[in-house]
Amino acid sequence: MLFMIAWVLRAVVLGALVVALRTVLGFAMVYWPTQGAWMRILCLVVLIGAVAFWGLLDGHKDRVAHPDPERGTDLTILWLKAAVLGGLGSGLAAWILDWLPRFDLGDNGLLFELTASASFIVLLIFIPALIGVAIGRLLAGRQTRDESAPRQENPTPA
Repeated sequence: MLFMIAWVLRAVVLGALVVALRTVLGFAMVYWPTQGAWMRILCLVVLIGAVAFWGLLDGHKDRVAHPDPERGTDLTILWLKAAVLGGLGSGLAAWILDWLPRFDLGDNGLLFELTASASFIVLLIFIPALIGVAIGRLLAGRQTRDESAPRQENPTPA
């Protein structure tokens, strides 16, 4: 049950972040249309950074809990489910919000939002998360190896 809550929480939070970033970008593009290139890049950096950081925390926590690499939690499936639900949910939410007055989220159809847009968001969540998990596990593994290694004192030459 706790494992299910973990991926649903990630999906909801990251899907909401995608919708919030798209909404802010839509409002910003109305008022500063010539600044769109750097605003899009900024939104991508924020999303990728948040996902990678969360993945890093997951990988670090998992490696500390399971020092043996063969016994760790399967974070790949957790993040894949979170990415798919986050992508589909954010696409549906963006399509619904686009019907509201003064919301400009691209005027995309439902089919586009649930296929092309959702698949792009799935990749933007899944790949950085797994990179973060790998880095987190690597850092935690190094930390535990450094702590368990015997310390040598400086020998004095005889």
